[in-house]
Amino acid sequence: MVEKHTSDIGFSEAPVRVSEWRRFRRVFFERKLVTFGLGVLVLLVIAAFFAPLLAPYDPYELGDAGESLLQPSGEHLMGTDILGRDTLSRLIYGARTALMVGFISVTVAGIIGIPLGIIAGYFGGVLNMVIMRAMDALMCFPMLLLALFLAAVLKEYFSGIWVVIIALSVAIIPGYARVTHGLTLSIKENDYIMAQRAMGSSNSRVMFRHILPNAFPPLIVLVTMQLGALILAEAGLSFLGIGIDPPGAAWGAMVWDGYRYLANNPVLWLAPGIAIALVVFAFNIVGDGLRDALDPRLRGLL
Repeated sequence: MVEKHTSDIGFSEAPVRVSEWRRFRRVFFERKLVTFGLGVLVLLVIAAFFAPLLAPYDPYELGDAGESLLQPSGEHLMGTDILGRDTLSRLIYGARTALMVGFISVTVAGIIGIPLGIIAGYFGGVLNMVIMRAMDALMCFPMLLLALFLAAVLKEYFSGIWVVIIALSVAIIPGYARVTHGLTLSIKENDYIMAQRAMGSSNSRVMFRHILPNAFPPLIVLVTMQLGALILAEAGLSFLGIGIDPPGAAWGAMVWDGYRYLANNPVLWLAPGIAIALVVFAFNIVGDGLRDALDPRLRGLL
């Protein structure tokens, strides 16, 4: 009787554990669109780092009077602008400006916003109220509008591209602070955090050795998507005349220079416009792929 009862008991098998890297590769690369976006970003990085080798002409060298507004040809693949400068060379050098603004702004905003979010979420109370209400005040303004206001103020103290970098950095700090704040509120209630407190670990150790690493996956996704938004914002500011000083190359400024020749020479605005659209799309789709690949609900499973 006992043997029969034992044989009727069903045992559910535990899911097969697989390596995190193998699961990440499978989920991330299973969509062709994500692979395409990653390829666009790789080309962007190559163009930015090797611009002097890839650009066929000096992007700042003015051409002769007869070389103004040339149509695409074998000599100038994308033609020339009103000053006779090669459009393709300026497009390649514009990738440097886009990446510089994006990565520096994200880094500065993360260095400030992430610790503020962790401190507010971990300690709570008055400190939490002060920090988060300050972030809410900044978020009352649209990012581009706030960046425009800050850029107008900072022009008295900084020049060129640093005005845009500082303005955009301040404008996106609230996003990092709020996301990190919410993650901290959730993570600090886990058993391993309580165990660290019971062991006598300091607050700084708990926050930056245990809470911060566990908050990284969502933050990586946020950084990736913010890069696309920042490049688009930089292009918008450059289009409005705020940003890199002439004769520097920026995609937004190239669109501004080319829109006056919509009918006669559409490549002047179409080439940088397509570059902006492709890069923003690539960052967004790669961020979406990272979100799926880093989903904690899939960890350890195929």
